[in-house]
Parts: sequence; structure tokens; C-alpha cells
Amino acid sequence: MERVKAIQRSGSAAAETDSYRPELLADDEPRYLRRQKPVEIRRKKFSGRGWPFYRRVLILCVAGVAGATAAFYGTNFLLYSPSMLLLKPDQIELNGNHIVSREAVLQQFVHDRNRSVVRVPLDARRSQLEQIPWVESATVQRILPNRIRVELTERTPVAFARNGNELALIDAHGVVLDRPQGEDLQFPIVSGVSEDLPREQREKRMQIYGEFMKDVDLVRAGSSEKVSEIDISNPKDLRAVMTGLSGPADSQAVTIHFGVSDFTGKFKMLVDNFAQWQANTGRVQSIDLQYSRQVVVNPDTSAGTSVARRK
Repeated sequence: MERVKAIQRSGSAAAETDSYRPELLADDEPRYLRRQKPVEIRRKKFSGRGWPFYRRVLILCVAGVAGATAAFYGTNFLLYSPSMLLLKPDQIELNGNHIVSREAVLQQFVHDRNRSVVRVPLDARRSQLEQIPWVESATVQRILPNRIRVELTERTPVAFARNGNELALIDAHGVVLDRPQGEDLQFPIVSGVSEDLPREQREKRMQIYGEFMKDVDLVRAGSSEKVSEIDISNPKDLRAVMTGLSGPADSQAVTIHFGVSDFTGKFKMLVDNFAQWQANTGRVQSIDLQYSRQVVVNPDTSAGTSVARRK
């Protein structure tokens, strides 16, 4: 029995060995690879974007075409419609002018006749208007459908400028202005700011003039009205011809040299001491206040010079 069992065990082991032999396994494998069935890949229509997306695209395209069409016809209407054209002078509104004539303003818009108001170059017309001497600043606006509005700020003259044997007006910025007809204007006459000087120099000298007129009024109200003439041809010495120094009824004209600084202090000293100087020297022709420690009083051209020490 033991022998039989041993034979069975050996036979079983041999069978297991034979069942795992590579050549036996190789014989059982197919001689070729079978073609496998391809896997079907389903693709979403329109690259995964649904109908709502394309509906939005369609709506945007339609809106774009409609907007472009509206813009085309709208632009054509604004540029060429008869209801937008500047045809008559009364379509230009003008405000703020007193000296500047309406004709002078309309002349700047001659090239805009029969043109749409949209095509009027506002900045260019504003610059042209400001070239008119009496115009300090201007604004130009479109008033649809077919009007233009012009607002002017005119210059304010502050003195008469002596220009040779003629007198013109001048403003605080040194702009020389033609004298308007029919206007009764009373200003001091200023020398040394003729049109021969560059605009910048005229403006600096007129700033000195304005400072002087303001300072004398601070010392005694209304004193600037007693100034009849000012010479600022010498940048280092403002020379003024004034009356009423000894009182409102005094019509004596006196020439005073003020220099270019401390107008308030010098004029106060003049007002406080003029009566005494006049009592000492008689009729005063001129007074020189340029120096820091003395006042030069000239009674007249032939009488010489009297010097008074400044207190």
C-alpha cells in the first residue's frame, strides 16, 4: 500500500510538472492576435457648446449689425441733414459783448456757413475769437440741432497808454486796446508801455502800476483818483503826477518819484509831511522818495533843490 501511495504521489507530481511546462502552455495559446473591436468614441456636437451659447452669439451679431447700421445713418444725418446746417447769422447766439461788435464775432464763422454744426471746430473758433484785442476769453458751444452759442469776457482797461502823440487804452496784462467810440472813460495816462515793448515787459510794468494804485488807496481812500499821469518807462522808478496832496480842494499837480517798492510807506510819509514841506519851500514842483534816508523836495525848476531828512 505504501508503494502504491508513493507511485500515486510521484504520478501526481509528474502531472503537475507537465501541466506547467512552457511548451505545453505555448501550444494552448493562439497562433495570432485577434483583432479587437474598436471602441466607439462619441463626440458631442458643436465641440461641447450648447444651443444657448450660439444663441447669444447670434444675438450679439445681430445687435452689432444693427448698431453699425444705426451709427452709419446717424452720422450721415448729423453731418449732412439740412436740419443740422448753420445757414443764417441768427443761429449764432452771442453773450457778454459790450465793446466787441457782433459783426467781428460772426466774421470768425464765415467758413462754417452751410456746414453742419457738428463739423464746426470749436477750439479753433475759440482761439480766433481770443485774437480779437478786446476779448480776454471766449467759450464756444454747440446747441443741437443747429445753433452755436458764444460767450465772451471782454478786457477791462485800467489806464490810457501814451503811444507817441496818441492815447490808447491798456489793461492790467499790458494789452493795448483801441479806444471805443462813444465811451466816456477816465483813467490815468501811463507812459512807458507802448506797443514797441514785448508783451511780457508791458505786463510786468502794468503789474507795478496796479500795485501802486492799490497801495495809495489803502493809505487814503480815493487817492488813486488823484493820479493824473504815471511814467513807468524806468523799471526802477515809478513817477506819478498827483493832485490833492494837501487836501481835496488842492489842485496843485506834483510829480513824485516812488521807486519800485514800499509804495504804502512812502505815500503815507508824503501825506503826513506834504503840508510842512510846502510851508518850508513854497510851491512844490516835485518830490523824490527813492532814497532810503532822505527826501528831495524841488520847489520849482529855477529855485534849486531843498533836501529834507527822512524821519
